[in-house]
Amino acid sequence: MATYTINVNGKKREVDADPDTPLLWVLRDHLGLVGTKYGCGVASCGACTIHLDGSAVRSCSVPVGAIENQKITSIEGLSEKGDHPVQLAWKEHDVPQCGYCQAGQIMSASALLKKNANPTDDEIMGAMAGNICRCGTYNRINAAIKTAVKNS
Repeated sequence: MATYTINVNGKKREVDADPDTPLLWVLRDHLGLVGTKYGCGVASCGACTIHLDGSAVRSCSVPVGAIENQKITSIEGLSEKGDHPVQLAWKEHDVPQCGYCQAGQIMSASALLKKNANPTDDEIMGAMAGNICRCGTYNRINAAIKTAVKNS
């Protein structure tokens, strides 16, 4: 067990955890940030996607001991009022059905748009390929990302 000071959603937070504890469980169990979901535990489904220094990563596969001074953004920190262009587009297109994967989908989409303000269909498909939606809302996800591009 060790004490780590991590930067989560713009705030320094101290957590006591084993160095190999996945960041997913630090966010959920230690910090109460439950918007990041557990899906598969092997970085294959995307439900646990967060931003690490602006890049989309699977928090289930990143040990807290490897974070160092990187900035972590969870779905709770994407925007204060839920008004990020991707979040607004998600609402406009009524993307969620069950909603379980949506935080990870939104985090992947927002990381894509931060790096590429006008992605092609192929670039959207490539960035979102690792995010699984059991409800199959992929067409609405794609449409929402295109709307977010227009509204950014």
